[in-house]
Amino acid sequence: MSGLLHRISVWLHRQMPTHAQLEANRFTAPFAKRQELFRFTRRSVPRGMAVGMFVGIFALIPGVQIVGAALMCVPFRGNIPLAAAVTFISNPFTTLLIILPLAVAIGNTFGYHADIGTVRHMVREGAGLEQWWHWLLSDTAPSVVIGLFVQSVIAAFVSYFLTLWFWRWWIGHKHRARRLRPLRPKPAPVTETPA
Repeated sequence: MSGLLHRISVWLHRQMPTHAQLEANRFTAPFAKRQELFRFTRRSVPRGMAVGMFVGIFALIPGVQIVGAALMCVPFRGNIPLAAAVTFISNPFTTLLIILPLAVAIGNTFGYHADIGTVRHMVREGAGLEQWWHWLLSDTAPSVVIGLFVQSVIAAFVSYFLTLWFWRWWIGHKHRARRLRPLRPKPAPVTETPA
């Protein structure tokens, strides 16, 4: 397990952009001086994970998620590449089977009467803009929005603390492995013999 984690860690460090690459890109140039937004550190990784979970669950629009996560990482000093990757927690599979039903269940506890079956039916039938507009004006939309917000806040807090714990465990694991590594004997000094 630790070998796999080490290989993943090495690969991620190799994939990180250099300062020159950040300055050369017109989208990342304004943030190039703030390299903590692109480095994997004990502070930026949990923050990036939390931002990615929040935006990935709350904003269910794929293009908006990555841009939103990157913009939210700036004030929170989170890792932008990690936050952007984590937004893929919401995909067609997880959204329809987990995120939306859970959002409706949470929203209904606030007194709304939403039905996830309607959403599934509209997705299957390829509902038009007018049908979605009527759905947004119904009792379901506030239920889903409240449910998504509660769900995303809880997921952000849980992922932040789990990532913080994992980071400390990983660093401790590396230090223990370094201490247990056998010491190499120092080579004997070479002395010249008189001829």
